[in-house]
Parts: sequence; C-alpha cells; structure tokens
Amino acid sequence: MKLNKIRNLIMMASLIVVLLAGCTGKSEPIKPSAPPNKTDAPAPVVEQKKEISVSILDRGEVATEEGSYENNRWTKWIKENAPAKVKWVPVPRTQVQQKLNTLIASGTAPDLIWEYDRSYISQLAAQGAIQPIDEYIEKYSTTYKAYLAKHPELKPFLTINGKMYAIASARGQETIANHGIMIRQDWLDKLGLKAPTTVEELIEVARKFKEGDPDGNGTADTVPITFNYNGVQILRALFFNNENQWYLEDGKLTFSRILDRYTDSLALQKQLFDEGLIDKEYITDTNFQRSLQLWTTGKSGIYLGSWSMGAEFVDLKKNVPDAKVVPLEPVASKYGKNGLYQEVPANMYIAFNTNMKEDKIEAGVKFLDWMLEKGWEPLRIGEKDVHYKLVGEVPQKTDADKFKKEVFYAREYAILNEWDPKPEWYAVMAAQDPISQEQAVLKAAGLEIAMKNKYRRDIAYNPDLPEVSQLIATFAPIAQQIEAKIVTGGGALTPQAGMEDIRKEWKRLGGENVEKLVQEWYETNKEHLK
Repeated sequence: MKLNKIRNLIMMASLIVVLLAGCTGKSEPIKPSAPPNKTDAPAPVVEQKKEISVSILDRGEVATEEGSYENNRWTKWIKENAPAKVKWVPVPRTQVQQKLNTLIASGTAPDLIWEYDRSYISQLAAQGAIQPIDEYIEKYSTTYKAYLAKHPELKPFLTINGKMYAIASARGQETIANHGIMIRQDWLDKLGLKAPTTVEELIEVARKFKEGDPDGNGTADTVPITFNYNGVQILRALFFNNENQWYLEDGKLTFSRILDRYTDSLALQKQLFDEGLIDKEYITDTNFQRSLQLWTTGKSGIYLGSWSMGAEFVDLKKNVPDAKVVPLEPVASKYGKNGLYQEVPANMYIAFNTNMKEDKIEAGVKFLDWMLEKGWEPLRIGEKDVHYKLVGEVPQKTDADKFKKEVFYAREYAILNEWDPKPEWYAVMAAQDPISQEQAVLKAAGLEIAMKNKYRRDIAYNPDLPEVSQLIATFAPIAQQIEAKIVTGGGALTPQAGMEDIRKEWKRLGGENVEKLVQEWYETNKEHLK
C-alpha cells in the first residue's frame, strides 16, 4: 500500500514537471522575483594601460624631497590620469643630442624622443631612427588632428621630405622669446653711467664695472660680464649671426660660421677675455656654475642669459637685497641692432622611435592628445588652492618657494601645451611677497624687450639634408678648438687668421660641395621657408 502511494506521488511530480516545461515554451521567460546576488555577476574588465617611454630634459631642478625626474609627484599624477603608463627617461639639458645618440645606438632610446632642434630631428629621420606618423595621426588622434588644422603654420616644421615626422604645439610668446641681457641698474647709478646702447659702450661700461668697485668692498674683484649657456650666442647675435644658422647673402645661402660677421663676434669675445671683462675660466666652466655664483653673489654686473630671470634673480636678491636688475636692450654693432635669439613657432619636436609597434604608437598618440587637451595645465601652474588661486583668468601663485620646489620643474613634462601668458599677467601670477613682485615686473619688461626687437632669421629652418648634418657634426668641434685658441691664446692667433683656418677646414671637409646642395635645396623649397 505504502509502495503504491510512493509510485503515485512520483508520477504526479513527473506530470507537473512536464506541464511546466510546456508552459514555459509558450509564455515570457520567468523573471526572478529578486535581483541576482552581485557577487554572481562577472567582474568588469579593466583595460590595462600601455606603457610608453618618453625623454625628459634633466635641468637639475628636482629637489631631493620631490624625488627624481623619473619619480616624483607629477610623474605619479601623469601615471594616474594619462591614458598610457609613462616611463620618463632623463637626458642632460646640456648634452641632449649626445645622450640620445648613445641611447639610439644601443637600442635603448625611449619611444618618444623630443628636442627643440629641428635639424636634429631631421638627422634622426635621415638615419631611420624615427618614423613617419601621418597615418597614425589620422587614424588615432582627435585633439591634435583638430589642433593642427587650426595651426597650419606648424606643418612645414613637422614635415621632412613630404612626410610628417614630429608633433609640436605652437609656442606662446614667452617661449618664442629666449635670450636676454640683464644689467645691475644700481651699479650704473652708483658709477654715474647710462645703459649701453652700442657694443663700444657695452665694453666701456664693463671696464667701469671692473675698475670702479661697484660692489663697494674696496677691492677690484668684480667680473663685469657673466653668462649661462646662452651667453656666447648673445655675443654672436649682436653681429647678426648664430653659429648654427644659414643666412642669405646676395641670394646665396651661406653657413654662419664662415661669414665675416662671425669674425667680428670672435674679435669681441677675445677682447672681453683679454681685458678680464668676462671670467677667465669660462671655457672650462662647462656647467656655468662658477659664472652663476659670480652673478648671484653680487660679483657681476651684466648677465647674458634668459629674458626671464628665475633662480638667478631670487638668489641674487637673497645675497644682495639692494641689487636692482633691469633688462638691457640688445646693443647695436656696426651692422645695426639685432634682436636676441627667438624660437620658431613650433615648440618641442616630438618624434616616434622607429622601433615602436603600432599598439605603442596608438598609446603614444592618445597620450599626446590627452597632454594637449588637459594634461599640460597642472604641469605648468600646479594644483588649485595648493599652488595657486584664480584672480580673474590669471592663476596667482600662493607661495613662491613652494611653487619653485613643487611645480617649476614639472613644466618639462608638458611636452604639448597651450601656455601663453601676457606680460601683464606676471605681477598677478606671482606670489605677493616683495621679491616675487619685483621679479614679475622684471619678467614683464624682459618679455616686452625680447619680443619688440626682431631677431634675424633668413629662412624658417635649416636645410634638412643629411650631408649638411654630417658636415656640421664633423666641422663644429674643429671650429670650436680654433675659436678657443683665438679667444684665449693671446697674440698667438688673431681672429682674422683664425677665421682663415676655420674656412680652410670647412673647404677640406667638403663645405663647398655642401653649399651647392644647400643652394639647390633652397631654390626648391624657398616658397615654404618664408
């Protein structure tokens, strides 16, 4: 009896299952009365950021407490916010090309390589060390592609042999301006002198600074003129010359280092050296630390450097609180008045290592898009309410020392940016302490002077021919040795005789043949070089 009941129950249960199965085939699926447990859902897929490596200029500005150029608060911020994981590869500012060449030769160069010198980028393209990127910009970029359409003036600088080899943003005026001359106005006032306006007057003022005890210590221990790595180029610019440029002379492109005007610049350099108007050790002071110390300790009255005095001004004011510094107009030579060195519209030239595969190229392009769209701003002005506050549209530093320590070095990471402050911004942007405000006034005046005096540049950029790069690379160190003998050798080698030696070396190395190639290049490209 009990067995029959069990059989009946089994049959009824089976019938119910069949009926339910049939019903579910004809109606809407049964919805659960409660949501499934979240732990049962598949975990979201987190896309891993692609790692890319990028070169960064090491200017020695990262404080110990901040870390290093490879690892600091801003590299961490970039890593957290950028669409790629970035490894930064520092290269010394004064040896950028030598260091990059070494890395390229060893196969350890970073993915993204950048320099301010277009000729160097052209050289890398000729060597096959970097690759064309036209198709990758078209395929992967949104922000930069639109930006380039707004700034067509950049395209000729980025194009080599008809292909785009680099990315760059347009410079603001404070980065178009570059070199500058600063002079101690309090020394001029003490000695009853006017600011020099000619090369001859500059020499005379320097003599008075040497002999007149302007620092008031009773000892003739001043070095009138000091400079950083811009200094010699400033002396060249007074004679409408730059040792790395080509100039149009009667319709013919001629290399600067063999021009008569170059002889004149060497003669001035020699005169300043022979008379002790520049530091006798400047040849061996390759990092310019001695020169900087002379300026910041109040032992120098004329500084050839940047239009914007940075730490050089602050350190001077700390050591000599009564020092009054003003920007000096470029002095005129017998050729007239030239502006000091100014950069071309294109800023940093960012190139893609030829060994990069397409997935890394995509990551690199998207990283640069991000940098141009929003990444650059904190790297230039810091964190709001920590390093600055907004006064209208102008970011004002809240603490100059804190900004210098924590933010100033970060500008190097903003390899694409749209930073373009106006001179009148500087007093608002600066911290409100007296030294910062005095520095801001100096910067505004320095920028105005730097931009109002047009710098001679006959063609937009130098010939991007491998024969030119190879010749100059071989010729430059030879010319430098001869120039050092001219300047420091007393009467052993006059500027005129030394220049004849320089020209002989130029010819011996094939200079005349290269000049023919350059002229052909100019005739072909001159419509794009204005």
